[in-house]
Amino acid sequence: MDVLLIGLLGLLVGSFLNVVIHRLPRGESLTRPASRCPSCGAPIKPYDNVPVVSWLLLRGRCRNCGAAIGVRYPLVELVTAAAFAGAALTRGVDDDLALWLPFAAMLIAVAGIDLDHRIIPNKILLPAAIWGLAATIAFRPDNVDDSLIAGGVAFTALLLAAVAYPAGMGMGDVKLTGVMGIYLGSGVAPAMLAAFLAGSLVGVAIIAREGRDARKKGVPFGPFLALGGLIGVFAGPELVDAYVDGFL
Repeated sequence: MDVLLIGLLGLLVGSFLNVVIHRLPRGESLTRPASRCPSCGAPIKPYDNVPVVSWLLLRGRCRNCGAAIGVRYPLVELVTAAAFAGAALTRGVDDDLALWLPFAAMLIAVAGIDLDHRIIPNKILLPAAIWGLAATIAFRPDNVDDSLIAGGVAFTALLLAAVAYPAGMGMGDVKLTGVMGIYLGSGVAPAMLAAFLAGSLVGVAIIAREGRDARKKGVPFGPFLALGGLIGVFAGPELVDAYVDGFL
């Protein structure tokens, strides 16, 4: 029951993340005005703003003008619900969720914004870093040193990669990995490995499909880092232990 409630909370948070993804890069307020149709600007009534359900009932269209409302909106809500429920299942329903749930929400917001605008805003990363450090001190004080070291190492490693291959990633990606290290500690290593593996697979698929034109297809790296970060939440410590036990 606790996991179900946390999943429902994820639906609500996902609805808010849609607002963040749409408005924050445009410099708009996250609270005013209330939710509106992106096509006609008509305010969305509360009964038409129920996560996932309203989109399905309205068949993905605005009640007022009939314009299509992208499937990304319910997808963000469902992914957030799944991420919240997954964190609760794998990490337990305890105080540590004060660390994992905001982290998961941040990753999803960053992925959406990077896909749309090819940026990872400092307005998200800085508060996330502050909260990650504060929550670690409050709820996992024995992990503070590990978090700071992991954040520094991850930041430096990706900074070197960005300097060596500036076309592949930007400073937003570099700063994101530093924040991931604060939350995940040593679990940031398998998270980054998963991100690079997923990015490589997608890159190979694009090359196979587009051929010479593939170089023109810029793919933001933030969503892959977000995927790796979620894997770090769900299984980071176990992956690190498996590596230590198997290879060290």
